[in-house]
Amino acid sequence: MTSISRITALVLLAIIVFATLSPIQMRPHVGDPNVERALAYLLFGLALGLGFPNRAARTIALVIFVAATLELMQIFDPGRHARISDGSLKALAGIFGIAAIQICLRVAVRYRPRRTTLPAE
Repeated sequence: MTSISRITALVLLAIIVFATLSPIQMRPHVGDPNVERALAYLLFGLALGLGFPNRAARTIALVIFVAATLELMQIFDPGRHARISDGSLKALAGIFGIAAIQICLRVAVRYRPRRTTLPAE
């Protein structure tokens, strides 16, 4: 499962890079841009959280780095604009995805059925 999650995270990162840096007319439009941004990074965070369950701090740092770097790279594209609010939304959505996975994993471990052994005769 972790391998599939890691591949999914990589594919999502490629899609995010394309959507962020491509000309605006080539970018896929599904709905409100803020919802699109948040959903993309939420899914990215979920995939990273599942792919690297024991590295929460590193995956959070990666999401923040990706969001900030891609947002800053938009400065160099005349048809795009870099905004702190957009970068913040992206980073927070990714962090939320990672946090949701961490919570789910901890709850699953806590409420996992315990093995019972039968007494030896």
